[in-house]
Amino acid sequence: MNSINPTNPLAEDLDHILTHTHDLWEELRNQRIFITGGTSFFGCWLLESFAWANDNLNLNASALVLTRNYDVFQKKAPHLAANPTIQFHIGDVRNFNFPDGEFSHIIHAASISATAKFNNAESLMMFDTIVEGTRHTLNFAVQCRAKKFLLTSSGAVYGKQPFSMTHVSEDYCGAPDPVDPHSVIGESKRATELLCMLYSSKEGIETKIARCFAFVGPYLPLDIQYAIGNFIHDGLQNKPIIIKGDGSPYRSYLYAADLAIWLWTILFQGKICRPYNVGSEEEIDIHTLAKIVAQTVQPELEVRVMQKRMPNRPVERYVPSTYRARNELGVKQAISLRDSIKRTMEWNNLR
Repeated sequence: MNSINPTNPLAEDLDHILTHTHDLWEELRNQRIFITGGTSFFGCWLLESFAWANDNLNLNASALVLTRNYDVFQKKAPHLAANPTIQFHIGDVRNFNFPDGEFSHIIHAASISATAKFNNAESLMMFDTIVEGTRHTLNFAVQCRAKKFLLTSSGAVYGKQPFSMTHVSEDYCGAPDPVDPHSVIGESKRATELLCMLYSSKEGIETKIARCFAFVGPYLPLDIQYAIGNFIHDGLQNKPIIIKGDGSPYRSYLYAADLAIWLWTILFQGKICRPYNVGSEEEIDIHTLAKIVAQTVQPELEVRVMQKRMPNRPVERYVPSTYRARNELGVKQAISLRDSIKRTMEWNNLR
């Protein structure tokens, strides 16, 4: 594919996204799209891929992005902030003033910020931001006559994955413990999915649901409590890789370019109110993950495990089954974990 602006350090990734979504974008020709959470990790990839498709396919589309702090985003991604097809609307997701005009599609990716989440933000504020923010955005979808609405939900809606279950599917009816304060994300995301169903039934909006798990890629924060982000941060500093726990939990990581493919595909082609798990099925324990990051750096870095594994203790897991998305939408993981880590480190080295 002959890319516009091949000097973009993400050009290879953006071409990958466009190759796998090429036939979907016609739906946005001459349309306006509204995005909440557009300045987050997810949001940056949505905007990067939107701008890339818009330019390469001459879609004449535009995006309006809700943000609380345009100045911070301008420093983070100046080329996106300056893109004439991307405009910004200042406000809080819970009570922003509705912009004028119609929007054909809405992507609701706003949530509590990752920094606030890991800094123990007040739980009621977290719940209100997620639930009331979703309801307010759905009300805007009604006013602006949006046809399609994508909610980025979370694998946290399942609660703790049973120890005997290697991969959790959308058919699993587990749930977070409602009296555990750590369940606020999962419980609030469950409420937002219910809101999507209610608004779809009452207002006729085609609401789509993406239950997102764990990811890696450029724009991922490296200075909060994401294990893979912390490991990459240490690797970039040529410091020993520190595992704060015992390294036994299992996770899986989907690269951000693949994530963007999945999200756009769910928005355009997903079935109404049918949740799709979004993530990788390639499970890996945290200790092995740290070793892979350490091996990406030359010379290879030391890995230090701070806690000893307890014998006979069941291993914690957070790994999705993605059969539904693969079977119904034809999406897949195309970029390996090792390559994902390498690309993420290379991008950070350029900044």
